[in-house]
Amino acid sequence: MLLWEETLFKDRDLFELDHLPEHFLHREDQMNSLKFCIRPALQGARPVNALCLGPPGTGKTTALFKLFEEIEAHSTKVIPVHVNCQMDSTKYSVFYQIYKKIFDHAPPSSGISFKRIFEKVAQAAADQDKVLMVALDDINYLFHEKEVDHVLYSLLRAHETCPGARMGVIGVMSELALNYVLDPRVVSVFQPEEIIFPLYARSEIRDILSRRVQMGFYPGVMADDVLEAVVDCTERSGDLRVGIDLLKRSGLSAEKRASKSVSLVDVAGSCDRSRLVHLTYALKSLKDDELVVLRLAAEQKSWRAGELFARFHEQNDAGYTRFHEILNKLDSIRLINADFTGAGERGRSRVISVRYEPEEILSRLGP
Repeated sequence: MLLWEETLFKDRDLFELDHLPEHFLHREDQMNSLKFCIRPALQGARPVNALCLGPPGTGKTTALFKLFEEIEAHSTKVIPVHVNCQMDSTKYSVFYQIYKKIFDHAPPSSGISFKRIFEKVAQAAADQDKVLMVALDDINYLFHEKEVDHVLYSLLRAHETCPGARMGVIGVMSELALNYVLDPRVVSVFQPEEIIFPLYARSEIRDILSRRVQMGFYPGVMADDVLEAVVDCTERSGDLRVGIDLLKRSGLSAEKRASKSVSLVDVAGSCDRSRLVHLTYALKSLKDDELVVLRLAAEQKSWRAGELFARFHEQNDAGYTRFHEILNKLDSIRLINADFTGAGERGRSRVISVRYEPEEILSRLGP
C-alpha cells in the first residue's frame, strides 16, 4: 500500500503538456531542416523562411522551442521570437510581441500606432546588427481578414523601408499543405522551405513514452504491458500529447487507489479522458467550413460522402474539391474515418463516421 505522503512520481513536470524534453526524439530530420534554414542568420545573412506542416501533436512547436533554445544558448546574432497566433491574431498584436522580445518591455499601452511599433522593431534590428527570426505558431489564425499578408509583408520587406533590417519567418500549421492563397507581393519574398512532421510510428511513440516513464516515475511503477496499453491509446488518437496526458492520469489513478504501481484498469479508466485532449487541440486547428463538415458528420452514425456533401453544400457554396480536401484533413488528424467501401454511383464510395462519441464533438462545437 502507498502511504499518504508517498508518491509514484519522481518528476511530475515530465508529464505536463508544455514540458520541453531534454532529448527530443525522432525528429532529427525536421530539426536538421530547421537548422539549415537558420544557418545563414548565424552568419549575419537573411535566413531561409520555413513552413512546418503536420497533424496536431507531432512535435512542431516543441521543435521550434528546442531550436530557439539552442540559438539563444549559442548565438548573439539572432533574436528568435515565438508568437502564438491563436492568442495574437492581428498584425498589431504580432508586432507587440516582437517589440516585447527586442526591448524587454511592452510598448506604451496607448497612443502608439502599428507603423510606429514596426519602425522601432525594424530600426532596432538594424542598429543592433541582429537578424530577427519570427515563428508564427498556428499561422492559420492570421488568415482571417488577410492579416497574414500584412504580417509577412511587413516582416519580409522591412529592409526596403529600413536598410539593414534582416528578418525571417517560420510558419507552423496543423495542416498537410498551405491552402491559403497569399498576396503575390508576399509570395515573391516568402517562398518557404516546407518541413513535414508526420504522425509518430508506433515504435517511436513507445520509445518516447518509455523514456518519460523511466525519468518521471519511480522504478517498478509501470510494467511493460501497461505501457503497451498507453501506446495503444496514443496510436489510435494520432497525438503524442494523449500519451503524455494518459501517463499522468494513470499515475494519479493508481495513487488514488493507494497502489504502488499503475494497472491496466488505471489506463483503461483514463484513456477516454486523455483522448479528449487530442479532440480539444484538433478542433482549434479547424477553419469554419471544416467545423461545419465535422458537425454534420457527428449528427448521425455514418454517411456516404455524396450525402454528406449535399448537406454541406446546403450551408456552404464550396465545391466538391474543397469538400474532398476537408475530408482528407479531418481524416489525417484523426477526427473522422473516411474509408472507401463498396460501389457508389460513380465507382467507389466513401463512408464517413466520427472517431469520437458524437456528443463529445457537438458539446465542444457549441450551439
